[in-house]
Amino acid sequence: MKVKLYDNIKLKTGQTASVVEILGNHEAYIVDVDLVDDYETITVLNEQIAEVIS
Repeated sequence: MKVKLYDNIKLKTGQTASVVEILGNHEAYIVDVDLVDDYETITVLNEQIAEVIS
């Protein structure tokens, strides 16, 4: 799956997030995970992404 900058993704944990930075050759991504009233910035690997939403 090809993940692009600013894509909305769904993680295997069920959470949704927005890609804010691509690391290396699409090896990892810095994402803002959607929370109820806020967000949390984390780094995820390809294996942790379930699907690209948009």
